[in-house]
Amino acid sequence: QVYLVESGGGLAPPGGSLQLSCAVSGSFITIFDMAWYRQAPGAQRELVAKVTPTGGTDYADSVKGRFTISRDNTKNTVDLQMNNLRPEDTAVYYCWTQTKVPRKFDPRTSWGRGTQVTVVI
Repeated sequence: QVYLVESGGGLAPPGGSLQLSCAVSGSFITIFDMAWYRQAPGAQRELVAKVTPTGGTDYADSVKGRFTISRDNTKNTVDLQMNNLRPEDTAVYYCWTQTKVPRKFDPRTSWGRGTQVTVVI
């Protein structure tokens, strides 16, 4: 089993900042890509940002220049620094990873339970 635990959600005003963190634990050999997704009420889950094992990043157009994803391969964590928040950033944010697990050829995809981010005046 691979476990993802998110922290850091909450309330922020427009223009404010929040940092999300995700810790990965359990039985795995290595972590491949790590990412943050979000899902707003009534909307589909969407990719916010992704980071490769070597630090390459990719962002949704809506968050470019405002959000920064980073990972610590020694601690098995991935963070999302969110600056200049907007009301439309309100959503449940989910941590996502793909890992190499013992005795399995295909990578395992794992999700956290999500953390609520609310941007409101």
